[in-house]
Amino acid sequence: MAKKKSVTGSGKAVAKLKKKRENSPGPSPKGDPALQAMVWYKEEHYAELLSIFIDAELLPPLYADWLDRAEKIKAEAEASGDQVIKVFIDPESFPKWCKGKNIEMDAEARTRLALEVAQAQSFSL
Repeated sequence: MAKKKSVTGSGKAVAKLKKKRENSPGPSPKGDPALQAMVWYKEEHYAELLSIFIDAELLPPLYADWLDRAEKIKAEAEASGDQVIKVFIDPESFPKWCKGKNIEMDAEARTRLALEVAQAQSFSL
């Protein structure tokens, strides 16, 4: 039986942001809504992004499949009372951002970008 590939992406940034919130110093009232970042793609960019991600095999090959999964993750986060922001990644700015950080274009980079945007947004909300 073939091993099923795990799919990463949108949920990874959400999970990391939650963990960061749980480990932050100071009291955090239970049930307090959190700001969660999700990596998001536009349909017209999806195929090109898959061609530049070094771990593209971790993402669904079809945009519709990715979107269905991402919408479910987003709905679960919002149902728990959290606010979700979509961090759009495009094939022009993401490679430049990665190059500026000297990092590869993989899930870790996508998550890092989403977390940076979410942290910046949390100061302006």
